[in-house]
Amino acid sequence: MALQFFEELLIAPKGYHYPLIVALLPLSLLYGTLMLLRRLVTPKKDFGLPIISVGNLIVGGSGKTPFIIATASNYSEVCIISRGYGRQSKGLIEVSIQGTLLTNVTQSGDEAMLLAQSLPNASVIVSENRIEAIQKAKQKGAKIIFLDDGFNRVEIKKFEILLEPLSLKNILPLPAGGFREFAFTRLFADKVLREGKAFWRYVDFENLSPKMLLVTAISNPSRLKPYLPSGVIGEMIFADHAYFDEAKIKAKMQELGASSLLVTAKDYVKLEKYDLPLSLMKLTLHIEPQTLKAIDTYIHEFQKSHTTQT
Repeated sequence: MALQFFEELLIAPKGYHYPLIVALLPLSLLYGTLMLLRRLVTPKKDFGLPIISVGNLIVGGSGKTPFIIATASNYSEVCIISRGYGRQSKGLIEVSIQGTLLTNVTQSGDEAMLLAQSLPNASVIVSENRIEAIQKAKQKGAKIIFLDDGFNRVEIKKFEILLEPLSLKNILPLPAGGFREFAFTRLFADKVLREGKAFWRYVDFENLSPKMLLVTAISNPSRLKPYLPSGVIGEMIFADHAYFDEAKIKAKMQELGASSLLVTAKDYVKLEKYDLPLSLMKLTLHIEPQTLKAIDTYIHEFQKSHTTQT
């Protein structure tokens, strides 16, 4: 209940949230100001190759992973760099090289593993230190880098893409709202893409069954509701990036008489090792052609300018 209360406060507050929002407002203003100063005074380093950052201002999911899958699949010699949220490891780890998996989901994190499995022509690296990861990718021969959740990496010169949900109900910075910086810092992005206007979600299903238990560990799981098929008879909601307890899930399935688990692709990479019947929600994005052209133009102009310089 506490997790749900604070998720609602950050994303879609109700009347009973506002006394706490008002109390937290001074902290939000201080935090937002510090983040703005950091953005203004930090010099940007050019790493000599095009870096496309896909990020968001709000906490939680906004479609970054499927966006990277949809765009990075258009190129070769690509490396995806992620922090590896939720992983049970530290430091720099190569998750895949040109589609060949080198580790497991507990070491990579769920989003990085999904990226690695979905992009057979790309490599994936996770690291808390993005600069170290970029240097490693260059050593490995990467010509293009996609930086997952990179808007707040202000020390890196890159092409900034910000993804926004269709509805923004609380634009205050943390902790009174769900924004990582002041809302106006979207002006620092090269492209700001609003869901429903610049990109659209489509959901396909595999292996649906008559009685499904929804099991998920994603941020703001209520966003799944418009896409749920018929036959969902219960749900088990876990914290974002959480790992699953097979015994508890089996017990819940037996209690409800569920014939399968309905899971997202992000959850699937953590559940596929278990002996559980899985029904899959597969999310894909349709992206406006102007955005795809802007990414392509940036890559080619960057490579051309740096070839001329050398």
